[in-house]
Amino acid sequence: MSNEVIIEELNTLLRGTYMGIRSFEHYIQKAEDDELKRVFQSMQQEVKLNAQKLAKRIQNLGGVPADDEGFSGSMHSFMHKAMLPDDSKEIIDDALKGLDHYGVQYSEELVRGDLDPVSKQLAEEVIDTSRKQIEQLQHLLH
Repeated sequence: MSNEVIIEELNTLLRGTYMGIRSFEHYIQKAEDDELKRVFQSMQQEVKLNAQKLAKRIQNLGGVPADDEGFSGSMHSFMHKAMLPDDSKEIIDDALKGLDHYGVQYSEELVRGDLDPVSKQLAEEVIDTSRKQIEQLQHLLH
């Protein structure tokens, strides 16, 4: 497998990570509960750290990391912000759906592909962050 393929896979994951950062920004802006706002801020920081790790790996492979979520991600972000509910429980539900669909399922499909062991391990760490955040949000609902 070539570095170009690995770089493209990692950049796809990185663009998704930027979508996550943007989504958390929407949740932070909408959340009226200070504790919920703090939870989302903490989660956003974790996702930003993952973005930094992905960008560094891409650079170490000789590639240029994506610097935003891309056009389709940008359109999704615009729609997401416009349709976000006001209720805290509904905001958490929306975050859970996003983390499960994009953060876990879509990312898992991505890492089944052509990644070297180091990149695969990093991708798994990114996915594990989403899993941990899902558990954290589910705990908030109960």
